[in-house]
Amino acid sequence: MKRASRSRVSRTQLAAALGVAALFATTACSADVSASGSGSTVPGTLLVGGDNGSPTFTRNFNPFSANKRNLTTYMYEPLAVVNNLDGKATPFLASSVEQPDTSTVVYHVRQGVKWSDGKAFGAEDVRFTFDLMKKNAALDTLGAWQHIKSLSVSGDTVTFHLKTADAPAAQVLDQVLIVPEHIWKDVKNPATWTNPNPVATGPFTLDTFTPNQYTLAKNATYWQADKVQVKKIVAPAANSNLDIVNNGYDWAYTFMSDVDSTWVKADVKHNSYWYPPGGTVSLLPNLTKAPFDNLDFREGLSYALDRDKIADKAEQGYVKAAGQTGLLLPNYQDWLNSSIADDGKITQSTSKALAAFKKAGYTRRGGKLVDSAGKQLTLSITTANGWSDYLRGVQVVRQELSAVGIKVNLNQPQAAAYQESLQNGDFDLIMGSFGGSGSLYQDYNNLLNSGFKKAVGTGTSANFERYGNAATDALLAKFKATTDTAEQRKIVDRLQQVVHDQLPAISLFYGGLWGLSSDKNFTGWPTGKNPYASLMTWGSTPLLVLTHLQRAN
Repeated sequence: MKRASRSRVSRTQLAAALGVAALFATTACSADVSASGSGSTVPGTLLVGGDNGSPTFTRNFNPFSANKRNLTTYMYEPLAVVNNLDGKATPFLASSVEQPDTSTVVYHVRQGVKWSDGKAFGAEDVRFTFDLMKKNAALDTLGAWQHIKSLSVSGDTVTFHLKTADAPAAQVLDQVLIVPEHIWKDVKNPATWTNPNPVATGPFTLDTFTPNQYTLAKNATYWQADKVQVKKIVAPAANSNLDIVNNGYDWAYTFMSDVDSTWVKADVKHNSYWYPPGGTVSLLPNLTKAPFDNLDFREGLSYALDRDKIADKAEQGYVKAAGQTGLLLPNYQDWLNSSIADDGKITQSTSKALAAFKKAGYTRRGGKLVDSAGKQLTLSITTANGWSDYLRGVQVVRQELSAVGIKVNLNQPQAAAYQESLQNGDFDLIMGSFGGSGSLYQDYNNLLNSGFKKAVGTGTSANFERYGNAATDALLAKFKATTDTAEQRKIVDRLQQVVHDQLPAISLFYGGLWGLSSDKNFTGWPTGKNPYASLMTWGSTPLLVLTHLQRAN
């Protein structure tokens, strides 16, 4: 995790938190691929389930917009693309990066790059993009200017001076999508502009657009065009699981029940799937409320649960039960704290659960867990309506807590109301997730930083359980201020111990990244044996995939 000057940067990613249960919405309509043909009929064409209409597409390719078309990021590039699985970064519009100290980041901008309209790309475009975000805060979706004090340009070098010692900030800067000054300087309202005819540096340009489907064409002047074997990408507005299976898709991201008898069976020779862990699905206790603020009580909850059974039911055996270290495994296997037994796995034990509950003031009488007044313990668990894997998991949780004598009510609000409950602390226990950003610092910081505890209710996406501990804050501050790998490992060991011992979140199972691929037309897809990226079809990850694929015929 130590930063250095080199052509291939090795560091962790700071990215938006992954909603591991929120899969692409699907529709019963059939995908219309007749205009361009599917990947199986037109050589060099990739049929991708990478975007969904609602039910049709709007022509929005503004890379800063929350409502942009997903394939916008197949056209625009950041300074570096980070593999969210392990934090390793590949330079794109930056040829290399240096971090001479923890408050300075230096990017050497790649030479010889052109915008898709033929204009030269340069360091001034990088400065313009960051200045544009400073002037229009709505564009700064990654919060880059929370870290930047100033920036300067000298030749092909862009230097960022940070507000504090802030080693992880570079991971934010890496991922900002760069736009052309000669186009955007005349845009009156860049936050609402739909950018219908995008000019970008990336491997693809917009080809055709209709409300039901759009296509991208290979950018012939792309700076690494020799690595791009896909000539055209077809993105239909309708991408139901039935569409994906029956229409010969090359690439999609979606959960399918019994994927072997659906997706794989449709083309046994070519279709495959890969579901690496993308986050830790957990029970988040409201630490501002009794009895959830009592560690003994949280230990009782933890010991009462059979994680293997929960994982198997929730995700149909495709992912594993999660350990209680806060690490995604096997992604960060080599960062495990060796002093924590069994990789942090918690084995169900009714006797240990009842002993812990007794310390918290609850005993079992007549099959019921009761307080000192003889009143049965009743609690509620909140999960989002329609998030089927969360619901399957929480149903097992209810069964297992009921088995020790707790009465459990389930709340299933719609997704928007669920998010409000997270923000406002309107819950006892709530199903949620953490981790998967590609940055160990960010994963732990989002879960444990008491500053986020104070900010919840104002739009923050972290520390929903409202954990706060001064010693843990000090550890996070040390983590933020060092680039020394040995020191980082010592800190991560201690942070794992915090999550394991203090149970700010009760880890249940890993949320899968539901990637489907076919090697009928293209080979070189990411796999467990070659995990250079995940199979996510949005964000900058596809840039890694699209520069790896090879034609199969």
